[in-house]
Amino acid sequence: MWPRLVLLCALFLFACRTKTPLAPDHRGPDHRSGVPTVGSLSAGKSSVVLALGTDIECFIYKPARWSGERMLFVLHGTLRNADEYRDHAIPMGDRFDALIIAPCFDKERFPSIKYQRGGILEADGSAARPEDWTYAFIPKIAAAMREMERQPALKFWIIGHSAGGQFAMRMSGFLDTGAERVVAANPGTDLFPTREFDFGWGFGGLPDELSNDDRIRRYLAAPLTLYLGTADDHEDQYLDMSTSSVAQGLGRLQRGRAAFTLGQSVADEHGWPFAWRLVEAEGVPHDHQLMFANPACESALFGSTRGD
Repeated sequence: MWPRLVLLCALFLFACRTKTPLAPDHRGPDHRSGVPTVGSLSAGKSSVVLALGTDIECFIYKPARWSGERMLFVLHGTLRNADEYRDHAIPMGDRFDALIIAPCFDKERFPSIKYQRGGILEADGSAARPEDWTYAFIPKIAAAMREMERQPALKFWIIGHSAGGQFAMRMSGFLDTGAERVVAANPGTDLFPTREFDFGWGFGGLPDELSNDDRIRRYLAAPLTLYLGTADDHEDQYLDMSTSSVAQGLGRLQRGRAAFTLGQSVADEHGWPFAWRLVEAEGVPHDHQLMFANPACESALFGSTRGD
């Protein structure tokens, strides 16, 4: 009797341990997991770690009554506080009926050359493979989220603030992510559509395949919005005040306006399409939460004409 009972208990325990893993449990606050299964996102806040060659943690907010029509990527600043950006984007998720995705690009694995500048260059200055660019994670994450939510045609938008704005703006110069629109909010430095500025500030010094006229033409045709706070017009502890940066302007507002004006001028000069928009948030300083909450944010993401 007892040996048989022990055997049955052992078989039961073995079956429990070898059961197919369940989808990530999102009942608590944030939850770290492996690659989640299809349909695993529940309403509210959560987080998942996606194995995309490199593990990328994404902080997520899913509105309770989400229609499944919009996804919004929110790109953090230099503090790499993706969880806070997700939290501060929750009102946008509810307001715009959007699934919020805030990927974290930590400083250890993604220093400025890999984050703000996208990792498009190797250490020797040669062009890195596009599949190795940090920018390439965005369409991969979008694909993973579409699969998880069983929404293969799910459209997505991108908004990045400060360092995230730099990431978003430069990404528009080198990669078509498939986003409906990319919003660069208050970037510290801008990618000017010219080879007269070295890379970081322009296309100068890059390999030809990353800086030729066709590359710049496609950049000007990208669905990019420069979203600027009109009070973000002065130096602060995070603003790059190097010679190359000051040449773009003394504040983020001035630099963004100059980039837009130059873009429009270059497009007009060559007869190229120009799809950028300029939207300003009146009186807003360098504060992502205020930029997200401002009524102009909706125009920056979804508006159809400049400044509307």
